[in-house]
Amino acid sequence: MGKLLAALEKSVVKSPPLWLMRQAGRYLPEYRQARARAGSFWKLCMTPELAAEVTLQPMRRYGFDAAILFSDILVVPYAFGREIAFEEGEGPRLDPVRSVQELDLNPLHWHSRLEPVRDAMRRVRAELSPETDLLGFCGAPWTLATYMAEGRGSTDQRAAKLWGYRDPEGFAQFLEVIERCVAQHLVAQLEAGATAVQLFDSWAGSLPEKAFAQWVIAPTRRIVDAVRAARPGAKIIGFPRVATLEGYRKYAEETGVDAVSLDTAVPLRWAVTQFGSNVTLQGNLDPILLIAGGRALERAVDELLEETQSVPFIANLGHGILPETPLEHVALLVDRIKGPH
Repeated sequence: MGKLLAALEKSVVKSPPLWLMRQAGRYLPEYRQARARAGSFWKLCMTPELAAEVTLQPMRRYGFDAAILFSDILVVPYAFGREIAFEEGEGPRLDPVRSVQELDLNPLHWHSRLEPVRDAMRRVRAELSPETDLLGFCGAPWTLATYMAEGRGSTDQRAAKLWGYRDPEGFAQFLEVIERCVAQHLVAQLEAGATAVQLFDSWAGSLPEKAFAQWVIAPTRRIVDAVRAARPGAKIIGFPRVATLEGYRKYAEETGVDAVSLDTAVPLRWAVTQFGSNVTLQGNLDPILLIAGGRALERAVDELLEETQSVPFIANLGHGILPETPLEHVALLVDRIKGPH
């Protein structure tokens, strides 16, 4: 059993398992070379041998306790037959969705379009040692709905909110279709070799309380149930980024996830007191600290370890690693987490 899986089984590990969101990415020179060879970000994601190579790059360099498959949350809109384009400096673009009828609703087609992701997962699993965990992931329904309704990222998630407020039944149907595809994709990743999976709800913090319950908590609960119906005992991490503390509490208590990933603003002491050993905690080091390095980083890591020493914990960032992060600062983080304390 790998250290991450042990933490998800609620074991308290002295030197907690460590992986970083976006650990395969632009801060690595070898990633930038692979990206240049691929010609586009999307081709890099959807070419199994390239996605597998990029997934393994940070493992070779730093020996993290878990790899996370290099992919993107927008593979789900792609599974529905939507064309995805990534424009340099501007992020993803896709045709906005106005009704469920615009989507390909055939689960066999979803499965076929996402075969490259499963292929990459199998390739990575074959290269990792048995004690190294492998994570799959997917965007959560609300966050995916925001991209699909807007046709791009947005600062206020307006298109999805307007749809939900003006047409509650139609929007609920939209989320339900996304749920089914997300659950199918998570199960497929587990079957292809993932130790556990993470649900990214990057825009969960933009919602009022009632909408948060309807559009974040309820769909996540149904996905967790569907995944475990197909894969009993499946381990699932949830990340309701920038939710309120009350939102985090309800998410942890009501969705059924095994672990909650905490963004940088969540007080660790509050989370430890609130959840104890009921839910594994993950996070929440400020990615900017990895850029700063030095004593600031060392002190923050030591405080992170001290605050979480009595509970199941996975060391990580509060969001993804930033492109300008110095390589030596990541090495310092790894040494500080894994070294004697």
